[in-house]
Amino acid sequence: MSNCVRADARPGGAVGETDPDDVAALVGRAAAGEAAAWDAIVERFGGLVWAVAGGYRLGPADTAEVAQTTWLRLLENLDRIREPARLGGWLATTARREALRMLRMRAREIPEDGAELDVEVDPGPTPEEAVLDGDRDRRIWQAFTQLPERCRVLLHLVVVVAPPYAEVAAALDLPVGSIGPSRARCLRRLRKLYQDGASGSADGEGADDGR
Repeated sequence: MSNCVRADARPGGAVGETDPDDVAALVGRAAAGEAAAWDAIVERFGGLVWAVAGGYRLGPADTAEVAQTTWLRLLENLDRIREPARLGGWLATTARREALRMLRMRAREIPEDGAELDVEVDPGPTPEEAVLDGDRDRRIWQAFTQLPERCRVLLHLVVVVAPPYAEVAAALDLPVGSIGPSRARCLRRLRKLYQDGASGSADGEGADDGR
């Protein structure tokens, strides 16, 4: 399997609907050492792994390490996965666990004297920010950043990566049946934050005009 360790897929590739039998067959072929099958798995699920890894406010280097470690765990367990047809859920769960492990490790690195430890590097604009244009989109993004972390990760997974709900549920440790209602609640919260921000901005502009 030494020729099957490429795991460089980056955010952007949507997972979409996948045939469980096809996924199970890919896992079996990859476990047998077929490089093309491993590459197909990475291509198909790379966006999901990066979305989960990037949902915990880790720096770029730590996010990349979480993603790479997730693929390493898969490489180590290819022939031991009990339900290969549900590989997406397995990857999502593993990425979440590795991200939480990284967060715990970084927390232990904070000096006891209270001095700040710069363990994160500003990643710059995200892909979402890069495509936002105009005042309306800027306000939407500002509202999105005010959402709880769980809502941000959920909406990113459901809207941007768009894997099957079973994989979203595994990534967030939620029942599959709660994904739809949770998505609706997060969207309502986003709408309220946007409306409140737009109202506040309008009030501020009115005050400026009155000077």
